[in-house]
Amino acid sequence: MKKDSKIYVAGHRGLVGSTIFQKLQKEGYHNLIVKSFDELNLMRQTDVEQFFQKEQPEYVFLAAAKVGGILANNTYPAEFIYNNLTIQNNIIYSSWKTGVKRLLFLGSSCIYPRDCPQPMKEGYLLTAPLEPTNEPYAIAKIAGIKTCQSFNRQYNTRFLAVMPTNLFGPNDNFDLKTSHVLPALIRKYHEAKIKSDQTGERQDVEIWGTGTPRREFLYVEDLAEACCFIMNLDNELFEPIFQDGQTPLINIGFGKDISIQELAVTIQEIVGFDGDIHFDRTKPDGTPQKLLDISKIQNLGWKPATSLKEGIRKTYRWCIENSIF
Repeated sequence: MKKDSKIYVAGHRGLVGSTIFQKLQKEGYHNLIVKSFDELNLMRQTDVEQFFQKEQPEYVFLAAAKVGGILANNTYPAEFIYNNLTIQNNIIYSSWKTGVKRLLFLGSSCIYPRDCPQPMKEGYLLTAPLEPTNEPYAIAKIAGIKTCQSFNRQYNTRFLAVMPTNLFGPNDNFDLKTSHVLPALIRKYHEAKIKSDQTGERQDVEIWGTGTPRREFLYVEDLAEACCFIMNLDNELFEPIFQDGQTPLINIGFGKDISIQELAVTIQEIVGFDGDIHFDRTKPDGTPQKLLDISKIQNLGWKPATSLKEGIRKTYRWCIENSIF
């Protein structure tokens, strides 16, 4: 990408999209296109087609999606599959129709089978059943990968999918009903700490599940760096990704995982919460382990820079400075 390349960031107000947009700005890209929901409803095919015909972007970061944790996925399965299919289909189709040079589709590690061998390689896609609690979302993301692959095969486009691990950082969703585990724990601990200070009574925090599942977490600024790195790969590194009918898929993660119980203790220390933690074993755990194999992107020359503790400290500091709670 050149500094004056026309770049469209879809979903620029979300956790991933906003960080990619800020990264591009910091790197000196000055021809960026963004649209709010009021300006462009990505669920409407005609509106999306008209937008692409008018703006003619050269590069597209497809970060727009409906996302959420176990509770949200269980509560709104129809929206998770329909909204995501509709949004990504509209953007991928219009990208092909208007000759976009490169498109980067953001997925999720939940695309891999529930009982997938660890760490999860890109080649494990569609080799076994999915985790039921987020199956509608996962199926939508898998469809996005296969849509990219199909357009590449038929029309020689260069549409690539990246599968990030669990992400966190500034601009995350901290709503306890719809957020993922890490931001939810930050909020729970902070609010319990404040209530304890106000009342003088010791507060406890309840967490879903047994605490034994293992999860991998990546600070969102590292993901943005990885996405820009991939979009800027020289052709000699970029083109082999699309050869021999390969699925255009690259994992992006930290390379190490941690149990939910260990995560809870880590966040507890950073927030300064001194109450007890209780695990509600009647609630679902989700997939037992989700650790990505990131050798593919490492071999291309990228690796994460932010440790889990450093990322949590930065995120919590951002929450306090911006009065999120």
